[in-house]
Formats: sequence, C-alpha cells, structure tokens
Amino acid sequence: MQDFKSILHIEFADFLSMREAVLSESVYAHDCHYLTTFDSYLIDCNLQHKEISESVITEWVKNLSGKSSSIANKVIVIRLFLRYLSSIGIRVFMPPIPKVTDDYVPYIFSDEELKRIFLLSDNITLTKSQPNPYIQLEFPMMLRIMYGCGLRVGETLALKMKDVDLDGGILILKQTKGDKQRLVPMHQTLTSILIRYCLAMGLIGKAEALLFPSAIQEVPLSVKAARNKLNTILKYAGISLKGKAKRERGPCLHCLRHVFAFKSFAEAEKSGRSIDASVPYLSIYLGHDNLKETESYLKFSSELFPEAMELFEDYTLQVFPEVSYDE
Repeated sequence: MQDFKSILHIEFADFLSMREAVLSESVYAHDCHYLTTFDSYLIDCNLQHKEISESVITEWVKNLSGKSSSIANKVIVIRLFLRYLSSIGIRVFMPPIPKVTDDYVPYIFSDEELKRIFLLSDNITLTKSQPNPYIQLEFPMMLRIMYGCGLRVGETLALKMKDVDLDGGILILKQTKGDKQRLVPMHQTLTSILIRYCLAMGLIGKAEALLFPSAIQEVPLSVKAARNKLNTILKYAGISLKGKAKRERGPCLHCLRHVFAFKSFAEAEKSGRSIDASVPYLSIYLGHDNLKETESYLKFSSELFPEAMELFEDYTLQVFPEVSYDE
C-alpha cells in the first residue's frame, strides 16, 4: 500500500499535467517551480495521516521569502493544488492569501542626471569590439522615444517603419504587454528628431525595416545590448547602479517609463488639470489595463515634486482603498 507522501507525489504530477493544458509556457514554468518546491517541503514533513494540516501549511507560508506579491502568487498556486486535493477526498488546510504591499520603489532620474545621460549617449564612440555599427545613432533615439513616450523597452525595440507615422507623429504599437494595441502620439520635437534619424539610417520607404536593428539587420537590437549600453553610460555619468533608498530599484531602462509617467502627471497638475481627469488618460496612453496598474507608476520619492505627490496621495486614497489581496 502506498504511503501518503507517494500518493501526494502522484497527485502533483497529475495536477501539473492539467495545468500545462491551460497555461502559457511561462506561467506553467512558474507553477512547476512553486509546486515542486512545495512537494519537496511536504516530503520533509512528518505526514502521518491523509491530511495536510494547518500547522504544516502555516510553517510553509512562514518560511516563504521574496516580495509580498511573489509570496501571494505562490500561495495562490498552492491553494489551487490544495483545492484539487480536497476535491478527491484529501483533508487540507486552506491558507489565506497574504496581503500584497507596495514594496517596489522605482529609481527616478533627476533632470541633471538625464542631461548627462543624453549627452553621453549622443557622443558614443565606436570601438573595434563594438559589433553593432548602428549603435551611435539608434541608442540616443531609443532613449528619446522611451523618455518622450513612456514606452516599454520591448515595445520600442520591436518597432518597424510600418509602425511609424512620421506625418502624423504617431507610433502604432502592435506587440505590447497583454497583446493590446495602441496609438502613441509624439511631441512635435520628438517627431522631428525621429524623421532625421530615419533619414540618416536610410529607413524611409522601407515598411518592414526595423527602427532599431542589430548588426544583423533582420534582428532588432536586443534588450540585453541596450541594457549593457545604458549601464556603461551610467558609469561614465557617475550614476550608481544601486538604488538610493531602501527597496529602491537601481537605475535601468524601464525607469525612463516611470519618469515619463510622473512628469506627465506633474505637468498636468501644474497646468491646472484635475487629477481624476488626467490620470485615466495617462493610464490609456501607457497601455495599462486599469488605474490600479498606473498607480504603481506614480508612487515616487516626494523629494521630486512634493506638491504633486501630496495631491496624488490624496487622490489614490479615494480611488484605491487598502484592501486585502484576493483571487
């Protein structure tokens, strides 16, 4: 007769097979990691009966590490497995989902830091070890699009000429997070710079040409190459790769999107536009699913725009009340 641990091991495999049929490859990989880790934990436990008790689950939750959102995700996946076990007659304790706290603080470049970054990017010198001859032109343009439009780095690097309306000054984003599409208007100054860039790169009239090609023209500049180039520029600009404050993420390409979001909000506030009128438009412009997603882009150090920050905090207290994380 099989012992309980062996039965559980078999049920893990069956449950994972069911999950594989309905999940994307990346989500399934995460679930596999969470479940196999939980399986290993149960193997080490002294399970005497066909039951996963409260003490066993509580001890597992207590030893989880990482961000609060990651811990909540792990508990949610294990709850699904426990619910499955319950459906086949095994007694289990169902843990509550831990509350998710806002434990991410992005790095916000100051105006002086941005000035140094753009100056250095505009003066990139090619070396024999540099495999991409286009980096001198495309990296400064990539930074300006990310800073001026708040695009994600992947969205920026995926752009082709057919996605760029130079006459209307609009970027047409087709490959975005959540498989959404959106139109992103550019400032006239940015459009003028982009036109000169496209002329210099010989991209005009080539609909399928990548806006930011790598040394292999059919392949876009990689996120890794762009990240490495920024890190080099940050080093020469005297900007530490570590965050200034506790829990603050160090400077990175994605921080340009955060700078765009916050400066857009601050500019709207200075222009006299009400927060409840401007934030929804900003959310749509950034390609967010909801205002809650936009909120994380507007929680920054109050050192930058203290008056705007105070207004936004008052606004978020009304729109986003503190609630427990739930399924």
